[in-house]
Amino acid sequence: MSTELRRLRNYIDGEFRDAADGRTTEVVNPATGEAYATAPLSREADVDAAMAAAAAAFPAWRDLVPAERQKALLKIADAFEERAEELIAAEVENTGKPIGLTRSEEIPPMVDQIRFFAGAARMLEGRGAGEYMEGLTSFVRREPIGVCAQVAPWNYPMMMAVWKFAPALAAGNTVVLKPSDTTPASTALMADIIGSIVPKGVFNVVCGDRDTGRLMVEHETPAMASITGSVRAGMSVAESASKDLKRVHLELGGKAPVVVFEDTDIPKAVEGISEAGYFNAGQDCTAATRVLVHESVHDEFVSALAKAASEIKTGQPDDEDVLYGPLNNPNQLKQVSGFIERLPAHAKVEAGGHRVGDKGYFYAPTVVSGLKQDDEIIQQEVFGPVITVQSFRDEDQAVEWANGVEYALASSVWTKDHGRAMRMSKKLDFGCVWINTHIPLVAEMPHGGFKKSGYGKDLSGYGFDDYTRIKHVMTSLDM
Repeated sequence: MSTELRRLRNYIDGEFRDAADGRTTEVVNPATGEAYATAPLSREADVDAAMAAAAAAFPAWRDLVPAERQKALLKIADAFEERAEELIAAEVENTGKPIGLTRSEEIPPMVDQIRFFAGAARMLEGRGAGEYMEGLTSFVRREPIGVCAQVAPWNYPMMMAVWKFAPALAAGNTVVLKPSDTTPASTALMADIIGSIVPKGVFNVVCGDRDTGRLMVEHETPAMASITGSVRAGMSVAESASKDLKRVHLELGGKAPVVVFEDTDIPKAVEGISEAGYFNAGQDCTAATRVLVHESVHDEFVSALAKAASEIKTGQPDDEDVLYGPLNNPNQLKQVSGFIERLPAHAKVEAGGHRVGDKGYFYAPTVVSGLKQDDEIIQQEVFGPVITVQSFRDEDQAVEWANGVEYALASSVWTKDHGRAMRMSKKLDFGCVWINTHIPLVAEMPHGGFKKSGYGKDLSGYGFDDYTRIKHVMTSLDM
């Protein structure tokens, strides 16, 4: 007996709509492998309508005093708290994540981040007015950019949507946001919540696939394109946006090195690294996936990490004992499996290395040792519950190998030596360096990388600034 699928819809100009041509795609729960909803497969007409709505709403939203935008964002944060269980249910269907961890690890930071940007709306910074040329006074205006085309990923659909719309709206921009085609449910619910608070056209959601995203980026209306996604997707966005010189904000892949020195408390390091590597099934661009261990403690560390991995559970969302749920989709399961299947002969699988069950897209917590710097699994992002381990000789080699990939988003150093920690924090070529921890984020500090991990910052005042533009105003004192 077939079950009727729930119908998700676009949110454009203050109302929910189907795609103009009626096309849809099925949305699958990765914990079961079964479809639970349909979502619009939006094309030109839908993108045009959303962009027109955002453009029409921009002047009035831009001209609100910051205190009014702050009030709106604070109301959004309160509403997210009040409807947290609905958001959790939608996100769990999206992703298969554990219910308890979604409640404790995602809702509180999301709400906090919205409130942070609500405050940032009233903290516009610039140089003080002054006379830098005789008879003339100069000052700086910080203004919103305009309509922002934003594309969110499937690993944290709710939280990444917050990272995009909150600073954009706080700064006075209007938004057209596209969720991933595999995870639109929580974004549709966000639209219902946000749309009840802000004027129509200020926040719009367009569902669809990569072609939908391309149409948004190529559209003539947006002044800025922002994406969290793969390096390939980011390069495509940058290329498309260059045709009319849109501003671009890219948060792309990662391959975070975790440098463990010989003076580290091994049990504590293993506990922290295993949680940071396997949380969210390793589907995190900052995940602790690439461990570099000093040769003198390598074997001890690998043994302890393999034991920790064997004790970590993956499973259904309502199982309170699981650390993580499934991979997001069958293509991601195939990608992770492929890395393990293609391992070179010198590599050794110390734990895991296989799918779990035949229902949903679950993969076992995996540890791989014996790897060389140029191995595929060291150089390329796996984006799954796989931690690799290499043995290094000294500090210089650790730095060389840590920096020897095309990604530069996040890293961590584990040592009791303060001087060494400070040297490493300077030498590591990554947007974030954690010391004796890995993965905590706070709204006040920037998140963003270098090299092929993209450019621009999420969170913090720097992230807010990315959604503004600078204007110099000079006036004569003689008139």
